[in-house]
Amino acid sequence: MQLFYAPDITPPLHTLSEEESKHCVRVLRLACGDRLHITDGRGELYCCEIVDDNPRRCTVRVVSTQHEFEKLPYALTVACAPTKNTERFEWFLEKATEIGIAAILPLETEHSERRLFKAERSEKIITAALKQSLKAYRPRLAPLTPFAEAVTRPFAGRKFIAHCAPALSPAGKRYLAQTLRAGEDALILIGPEGDFSPAEIALALDHGFEEITLGEQRLRTETAAVVATAMVSVVNHLAAPDNE
Repeated sequence: MQLFYAPDITPPLHTLSEEESKHCVRVLRLACGDRLHITDGRGELYCCEIVDDNPRRCTVRVVSTQHEFEKLPYALTVACAPTKNTERFEWFLEKATEIGIAAILPLETEHSERRLFKAERSEKIITAALKQSLKAYRPRLAPLTPFAEAVTRPFAGRKFIAHCAPALSPAGKRYLAQTLRAGEDALILIGPEGDFSPAEIALALDHGFEEITLGEQRLRTETAAVVATAMVSVVNHLAAPDNE
């Protein structure tokens, strides 16, 4: 399946952008009568037939639509501090999109190595990963957000903070895969290379966050973010009816 992303698609006819048209006609060598798929990134998957194979303005006609294509039974938000090496954070964006995630919130923390976040390149990486992994839901990428603002925002699901320091709460740290229940929406905080400060951990606990561990091994920031994303996916996959 060849998947294209067009958030502005309005059936029955749609003209691909010049860049996408060139890729479709000259790179993939698709022509009139051939079929491709387009998603709006909000769950709609359109099967389309090419009616004009102009490499600058390829036009397609929608022949069928799948609603809520492969919709996940949960919504996961990972709030993660961007790494000093931008490629490492971009790797997380790519892999999280492939695994399945609803939203990504770049965090500005006391120990952040990077306090400027340019979203344009990150958005392109998310879009490329969306198409490559054949997803119909595109993760939302929030702007860089101060830690205090992120933890005090209302959130309807369960809230977790992963950190390397000793537990501060009486409940202690729980292993994410053992405490999360399938179908739950979740917000997970992942700290910077220097971890969250004690004050940040305390603030999160004061606002209903639960302390978690991702295992005994020490993980890089971007690795921890991907591991958390994968754990949530596995917990929900194992609970699916076909796996009971």
